Amino acid sequence: MEKRNYQKGFLPYAAAALLVGLVGGFSAVLGPAFVRDLGLAYNNTTWTALATAVTTAAFAPIMGKLADAVGRRRMLLLGLAVYTLGNALTAMAPSLMVMLLARLVVGTGTAAIAPVVIAYILTEFPPEKIAKGFSLYMLISSGAVVIGPTAGSWIISNWGWRAMIWLCTALCGLALLYCIFVQEENKTRENALAGFDAAGAVLVVVFFSLALCVPSFGQNLGWDSAVFRIIFVAAVLALLALVTAEKRALSPILPLDILKQKRFLLSVLALFLTQGLMQANMTNTIVFVEYTQPGNTVVSGFAVSVMYIGMALGAVALGPLADKYEPKLVLTGSLALTAAGCGIMLFFSQSAPAGLLMLSLGILGFGLGANGTIFMKVVLSGIPRKMAGAGTGTYGLFRDLAAPFGVAVLVPMFTNGITDGIEEGMEAAAAAVSAIRTLAIVEVICVLAGILVVRFLPDIRSGKTEI
Repeated sequence: MEKRNYQKGFLPYAAAALLVGLVGGFSAVLGPAFVRDLGLAYNNTTWTALATAVTTAAFAPIMGKLADAVGRRRMLLLGLAVYTLGNALTAMAPSLMVMLLARLVVGTGTAAIAPVVIAYILTEFPPEKIAKGFSLYMLISSGAVVIGPTAGSWIISNWGWRAMIWLCTALCGLALLYCIFVQEENKTRENALAGFDAAGAVLVVVFFSLALCVPSFGQNLGWDSAVFRIIFVAAVLALLALVTAEKRALSPILPLDILKQKRFLLSVLALFLTQGLMQANMTNTIVFVEYTQPGNTVVSGFAVSVMYIGMALGAVALGPLADKYEPKLVLTGSLALTAAGCGIMLFFSQSAPAGLLMLSLGILGFGLGANGTIFMKVVLSGIPRKMAGAGTGTYGLFRDLAAPFGVAVLVPMFTNGITDGIEEGMEAAAAAVSAIRTLAIVEVICVLAGILVVRFLPDIRSGKTEI
């Protein structure tokens, strides 16, 4: 009976995924609007995006492991409550530091929600429908984001960014109330926290937070600056401490049985080379329009919305093909689309029409949506059900690190390119065009490298796998 009702049981988790996607879409246009309102430099959009991404990624394996112990329902409700609080704090933020704190709270809520949604699919969906479940999850997540950038830009233009975030807070409250009143058994696993790796949990947060700061501090403050050197040394020490702690732990936060598999390692490497383009290109497109078409927030909002439409379509159209054909072959095709979307940026100009922006991000999104779905199938399909929370959380850590990694590297590369161009005597719009074209070349090279990595994945359908 439980398996026959798996679709009904998925409703509260689908609602949570819908909420995170919807609010995430609104938040896509938050950073540029916030820094403009406070008169801050545009490179501060890096910090607002990273603040959410850091905790989303770093807390994912911890929250996934805790969910196995306290139960999916309790973790879902806790995540929604924290997510609601974070958005309320965002709406009231009077300064950059308070905004960063608020976004850290939002990321923590997301870290609690995402693993339990994926774990539900992994454990409750019939085995032959898990890939379709992942496609449904991607469709809900990406589809919900579609209206956010466009509607958010319109709200910001008329009432300001605070009004937009207060609307997000209200939506969070409604989703929390819905999930509270949905009757569902709270499934726990006995002794799930036996030998809980507290030291590893702390070091996971410390190391991955520092690791994300390394490229941002290097590009913004200088690779030879004292602050960068301190951050770099601290990251290396945290990594050594984390490796030592995980080797000694009885129940490590990062399960070695999963981490050491070839399919996991290569998939993560490919994710870092490719999926990080999503959030970086969102921010960069918004900033590009700000420099070339000042005050025209609606155009960039439409372009970002089209990218999410592409992600939803890619997840549905190409994702399930991994059940019929060798996943790495399908990935090669979807990654080629990702490269094409980036390559179109080479044709951006000071008067780039909205259609060209939409075409670039739409094709990019189509490829990314398929990539995300297929990578989930490749990595997660063999995780033991008793480790569903911990396994999905571990994968979520590296998957969610890909986006902030792209932000940390590619956003400063673009914004600093504009700054350098202006200092060399170029007009702001011309500097933005030059920077976006350089960025396009770098991104295409990264995607081609990702395709090469995918070719070394083990054959999944032939049975030659490690799981």
